[in-house]
Amino acid sequence: MQALVLDGINQPLQLRDVPPPSAGPGELLVQVHAAALNHRDVWIQKGQYAGLRFPCILGSDGAGLVSAVGEGVSADWLGQKVLINPGHNWGENPRAQGKAFTIVGLPEQGTFAEYLRVPAQYVHPMPPHLTFAQAAALPLAGVTAYRAVFTRAGLQANERVLVTGIGGGVALLAMQMAVARGAQVWVTSGSEEKIARAVALGAQGGINYKTEGWAMALAKEAGGPFDVIVDSAAGPAFAQLVDVAAAGGRIVFYGGTLGAIPQLPPAKIFWKQLSILGSTMGTEQDFAELLALVTEHQLKPVVDEVLPLDEGESAMRRMDNGQQFGKIVLQIMAQ
Repeated sequence: MQALVLDGINQPLQLRDVPPPSAGPGELLVQVHAAALNHRDVWIQKGQYAGLRFPCILGSDGAGLVSAVGEGVSADWLGQKVLINPGHNWGENPRAQGKAFTIVGLPEQGTFAEYLRVPAQYVHPMPPHLTFAQAAALPLAGVTAYRAVFTRAGLQANERVLVTGIGGGVALLAMQMAVARGAQVWVTSGSEEKIARAVALGAQGGINYKTEGWAMALAKEAGGPFDVIVDSAAGPAFAQLVDVAAAGGRIVFYGGTLGAIPQLPPAKIFWKQLSILGSTMGTEQDFAELLALVTEHQLKPVVDEVLPLDEGESAMRRMDNGQQFGKIVLQIMAQ
């Protein structure tokens, strides 16, 4: 089969012929039709990730057709359109993943290949309203967004929500799901075009975070402080999120692209009864509930661009440059 192979740190992805996997006991073999990129792939390529092993096949997100089943797996799966839950072995504690937790695409081989073997428990029927490209754009970003917004922050209908850094896959899905559940959502971005596109998808409004005093200006525009704030940047700007959080508000963050959070005045947190929550990926229940929400509301992940597998390295550079709006997807099999 053909696959994109990463040979080492800061090496380009290379399209190669490699031996195809086979389905073992309890496993399915998925013919991957589309695979989506995540920042995780870029971090691995740059050596900024734990447990590196080379050569490896990256890719955590994929959708395709079941082409074979292993011992103990129903043949009813054969030919079904499926997507893959990329988070494996969460563990017994739903509040946090255990030490055995892994993500498809390292240490196990990933979805940037024509075939992938997967334990059957992590394979789900594809929501019928999605294309392969849209379905591939959903799993990692979707479960991360779902857990952050609902499992951790406990979003309720009619609450006021701020999603920072709109344009990335997680932020967009967090916004789309919050809107679907009846929340009023505002966004930030360094791009006026991305804010406008977010409004077209259901956001109430937004502001360019390069604007001086952006946080308080946005809270004024929104009609008050925010009940839930969803962030992926952390860093110095985090203090402004505390300022615009409502009493009893929840600030949940799933990334730290701007680095460490500076010292925060404790009184601002305890007097407003704030909850500051970390979140990453999600449980199998989170994933199942994500798919139920997406199906109920017919949500479609935003796809920025679909590129052929042999342009995988170009796709990685587009992801690294951060200019995308939505998910970058590789088309692996002809649709």
